[in-house]
Amino acid sequence: MKSQQYAAPSPLYAVIDLGSNSFHMLITRLVADGVQTVDKVKRKVRLASGLDEQLNLSEEAIGRGLECLSFFAERLQDIAPENIRIVATATLRIANNAEHFLSRAQTVLKQPVRLLSGIEEAERIYLGVAHTSECSSRKLVLDIGGASTEIIAGEDFDIHHAISLNMGCVTFNQQFFCAGNIDEAAFSKAIAEAKSHLLPYIAQYSDFNWQHVLGGSGTMQALAEILMHQNRSAIVTLAFMQEVKAQLISAGQIEQINIGGLTSERSPVLASGLAILIALFETFEINALQLSSGALREGLLYEMLPDMRSLHIRTRTVDSLVERFHIDVAHAERVSHQAMHLFNGYADNWQLHDDNLKQLLSCACQLHEVGLLLSYKNHQRHGAYILQHADLPGFDQTERQLLVNLVRLSKGDIPANAMAELAITDTLTATRLLAILRLAIILCRRRKDDVLPQYNTSVNERMINLCLPSQWLEAHPLISDELLHERQQLRALGLDLTIAC
Repeated sequence: MKSQQYAAPSPLYAVIDLGSNSFHMLITRLVADGVQTVDKVKRKVRLASGLDEQLNLSEEAIGRGLECLSFFAERLQDIAPENIRIVATATLRIANNAEHFLSRAQTVLKQPVRLLSGIEEAERIYLGVAHTSECSSRKLVLDIGGASTEIIAGEDFDIHHAISLNMGCVTFNQQFFCAGNIDEAAFSKAIAEAKSHLLPYIAQYSDFNWQHVLGGSGTMQALAEILMHQNRSAIVTLAFMQEVKAQLISAGQIEQINIGGLTSERSPVLASGLAILIALFETFEINALQLSSGALREGLLYEMLPDMRSLHIRTRTVDSLVERFHIDVAHAERVSHQAMHLFNGYADNWQLHDDNLKQLLSCACQLHEVGLLLSYKNHQRHGAYILQHADLPGFDQTERQLLVNLVRLSKGDIPANAMAELAITDTLTATRLLAILRLAIILCRRRKDDVLPQYNTSVNERMINLCLPSQWLEAHPLISDELLHERQQLRALGLDLTIAC
């Protein structure tokens, strides 16, 4: 019996971030130019809480940190040293005995540890966002760490302004929410203190005229998780933060916090992080913040990876999924081509002029069979699950939500209000995108490029007209029958389909 030959896996890359609140290790590899996470380890070390009034780290905090690094060291043994980046941040910038900890850390890890300056940290946070976000327009990036807060303004990969301020969720927690007490007075003091740090930078950042605000720190992730638990879009607003603030004050004590969607590990520093984020929103008059899928670790990672700036972010992500889930590329392109033909033909009458929505529709076409690798039965549900839980650099939460819904409803019955409550667009536009996707899939049912004839199609407000040659319809009874059944399904979307000969 012949042994099967397998291609050697791509090399592993490791990034370790010795943060003020948590230590993180991220291990990845490249698959079809996309980043695949192989392993993640996170430990709540809360190094910043070990600083005394003289800014010396306690032996207890040092011990917690070194124990965590011993876990990480085991995993690093099989990774090439040139593929490893280890950095330390805010707490070790201000600790008087930082060198004592860092020398012992390097002994444990058997790798060098680089202490980043505040600006270096801010710059890499921005690059992590830039490498994982589709947004190339002017953006404001926020990151609230355990002992520092970074604020960066930039466009594409170019940084215009970057600052790192000595305030964070762990240090503010000790300063304003000591003994675990949460009340209005503590919040007011914490917000006022944060604003005093921000005051000198108001003009500099307000003049930047950003178009999007993104952030990916623990505070923002906690808020997004609460929103998603409530089946709300993961867009953080000041009004929502005031809701959470009221719930925290009502709890009165950190140990009494009970908010749906909030994990126990995020509870201890949510109040302090929230106070800083409220101050940022009010100081810079921010309307909404989207969760980013990248920050410091991703910024460090992409520095190591070859030629990543030349590859389109969404293309990397889609190509990686296509390879990993063995999607039929030719058929995916066939469906996408047909959908783009319909989209362009319907654009004027249906007011489809958003290039981002057009690109998301194309991505849905390419990924609509991602669930087939699991099984044919309910493959659209499997696909939706995969997209809901996969790493999707280049897609924010609202874009992922649309993509998941398009794939989930790409075939089968359409429930009432199927595309309601999407944050990225209105329900009517979303239903029209779904109708286009479903028709493109049916028209390409033969999975051959030379099958479809030339045909005419048009739309008005609630009507889709397909004019296919009668001889072709007779020669393709399955497609003809599916189009007839689709008339019933599209009525759930408030659309009528006519099939003329």
